[in-house]
Amino acid sequence: MMNINIRKHILDNFKGAEKDEIKASIEASIKEKDEITLPGLGVFFEELWCHSDDNSREYILNTLKNSLK
Repeated sequence: MMNINIRKHILDNFKGAEKDEIKASIEASIKEKDEITLPGLGVFFEELWCHSDDNSREYILNTLKNSLK
């Protein structure tokens, strides 16, 4: 059985990446609507959440709630 740490792989792939590179990757993942990119977006979301303060988390939650109407 192969043990792949997707989280580590994705984070390693983007170490040292410029903001434009990260943005392009996120936008391409969303545009392609490819299920295979969802884990990467999930890792990005996890990083965003873990490094956000309470106000930022509230903004994220409100944005998500409003988009799910």
